Amino acid sequence: MIETNRPAAALAEDEPDLLRDQFRQLTRYRRLIGAGIGIGLLGGVYLGISTADTYVATADVVLRTPTDDPFNPSIAPDKAINIGSERQVALSSSIASEAAKKLGVGDAGLAALRAGLQVTNPPQTMVLRFTYTSGSPEVSAKRANAMTEAYLLKRRDALDVTRDAMVKSYKDQRDPVAKQLDDLIKQISQLPAGSARDAAYSSRTDLQSKVGQLNGNIAKLDALDMTPGRVTSAAVPPTRPDGPGLPMSLALGAAVGLALGLLAAWVRLVFDPSPRSDGDVSRALRAPVLGTLPPDKTGGGPLLAAGEADPRLAEEYRSVAFRLAYDARFADRRRLLVVAPRGSSETAAAVAVNLAASFAETGKDVLLIEADLRTPLLASQLPTDAGERPRWSQLPGGPAEGERSAHPDSDWPDGRMLVVDAGESGDFDLIPGERVRNVARALTTPRATRLISEADSPNSTVVVLAPPVLSYADALALVDRVDGVLVVCDPRAVHRTDLSRIRELISGAGGTVLGAVLHGPLPGEKRGRTRSSAKAAAAAPTPAPVPPTGADPAEPDRQTPGDGSDTVALRTVRTGRR
Repeated sequence: MIETNRPAAALAEDEPDLLRDQFRQLTRYRRLIGAGIGIGLLGGVYLGISTADTYVATADVVLRTPTDDPFNPSIAPDKAINIGSERQVALSSSIASEAAKKLGVGDAGLAALRAGLQVTNPPQTMVLRFTYTSGSPEVSAKRANAMTEAYLLKRRDALDVTRDAMVKSYKDQRDPVAKQLDDLIKQISQLPAGSARDAAYSSRTDLQSKVGQLNGNIAKLDALDMTPGRVTSAAVPPTRPDGPGLPMSLALGAAVGLALGLLAAWVRLVFDPSPRSDGDVSRALRAPVLGTLPPDKTGGGPLLAAGEADPRLAEEYRSVAFRLAYDARFADRRRLLVVAPRGSSETAAAVAVNLAASFAETGKDVLLIEADLRTPLLASQLPTDAGERPRWSQLPGGPAEGERSAHPDSDWPDGRMLVVDAGESGDFDLIPGERVRNVARALTTPRATRLISEADSPNSTVVVLAPPVLSYADALALVDRVDGVLVVCDPRAVHRTDLSRIRELISGAGGTVLGAVLHGPLPGEKRGRTRSSAKAAAAAPTPAPVPPTGADPAEPDRQTPGDGSDTVALRTVRTGRR
């Protein structure tokens, strides 16, 4: 035998395979990706329409510092000019006010005039780039040039004011010294020859030197070239709008929207509690995924897949059956418990029925036990006949009268056996489920145990269908006798924590998870409704017990505390890391 029930190990996968798997997982959230693309396209339409009548005109100005020798290499303009401060000055309200006077714009339009202007500085240059945006190409060019001229005029005025202030300061220092020099010259002409006259000559020389120095500073300032800068590129009316155009805007919007949708899908994938792949299911259950059922195109057909128009479903069931047959743990005891995590057991019932048919096709004597005593349905949905074989209750070791009297309210199993015609696959026996007063007691009676022990007979196999394991404790009551468990689930409707909890419960009850069978949503069932219905099923109360045979329906049920009918008392299972 081949041991297939092993914990899923991390296989070494090539990087392209991992990328393909991740991309496949992202494509599960097509709505998020589509919403992102839709938002991007709307943004592209808005961008294309809003920029369709937008025109941008640009003018460049090279700044220079005042100098008396423009060819002197020792002068570094970038050291004398703070380009960041000049950019702020170009954007100031004083420049806009000066340009408004030239353009004839009133005070009410000053804010709008400033709003269309942008001033930038290309890196590693002394250039200010005036960019003006408006709805008319002529207006854009006219206002860009007006702003440029206003800035240069204001800067020249500021430089002139600075120079005039310095010249005035030098003149204020020079005039008293020149007057003192004139007075001293008059005194020298009246002094006799001697030491006093020599001292006067010495003072006159000092005053003349100081006056000459001040006159030199004034002359140097007067000789400065005060040109604030020059326009290297005047603004001209643009010939087309500045926007990228509607086609390009749509393309950009679609690209940005796709990126946004993929990001949203990735975030949703990271925080999605459901299994993202078969590997996640295997890791949570520590058991392999034995098969994935193809989508049901019949809209909910019969339970038996044999003979249907689409043979893929039947072949998938056969594949799962063969994988189980070659599992050493199942082959030793030939007992299989089929359960769903929570919610509906419809797909689990279909899996149990078709696996029984597949085992019968291999020549096994198969007994299918419907242990779902809360909502039994197999007898009404399968082609059955009264069994010609001896009933199990008539076999040696069948139920005794003393056993019936000890448990008078446990009417299942009552010895009724049906034969299911599986077409070309053969037939198998069915013990149909029935509503009983006390489900826990019916599942743990010696009659049920002897019925399950039919698998000990040579060439026989027992398949048991139980209610959802997280909704009811019925499945755990059978695990110690049917220790091989097959979990049937929809990966999108179950959480990874639910699968881990199922594994812990089954392991704690003495069973083994042989594997999982995955399927898609049921026909007409959406993902959101699946989860909500699962939660509702988990929180739904247990169906009202059916009165035992012979009881008066009009008489209210009387429960004796501690008789087992008020609770499902099976065993305490400690869940934890194993």
